[in-house]
Amino acid sequence: MSAALKSILVGVVVERYKATSTWIDYIWRPVAVLPGEPDAKPWTMLSENEEKTTFYAGTALIELHRTETTNYRDNLATGSPGLWVALRLTGGEPPYTVFAVTADPAEGEAFTEAGTDLVDQVAMPASICEQVAAFVVEHHVEREFIKRKRDRADPEALARRNGKREDLE
Repeated sequence: MSAALKSILVGVVVERYKATSTWIDYIWRPVAVLPGEPDAKPWTMLSENEEKTTFYAGTALIELHRTETTNYRDNLATGSPGLWVALRLTGGEPPYTVFAVTADPAEGEAFTEAGTDLVDQVAMPASICEQVAAFVVEHHVEREFIKRKRDRADPEALARRNGKREDLE
């Protein structure tokens, strides 16, 4: 992947729900991304009630690459653009660390391949939409799709010689 041409600093908000399971106590999920860096320390509790607790989990950089502008453009064109947030288990307290945030749906899907990270999509704030859209306008280059043609098989190379296949002799 090419070097990022633009980075957008964001804060990540997560929620912890009480689980109705005998194996786990809580279910965690990212719920929002805030533009910039909030004036709070990571893992500051934002709200709490009987069912859920909301935390500011920390910051991440959304890196924008000129080679991925088609993916950003398609994300913005959905009418409800999203950001993909990946949280990684720490094995201690706090239980997760913010691993990455991306505006690229393909990269967001790739975050799920490890199977150990918690990955979810959240709504993209309007100010970040504007920055991503401006990046696409500035850097997108439409690439013509070129269908590759297969090499034609050489029937002589596949033919038997003297009634026998050469590789069996």
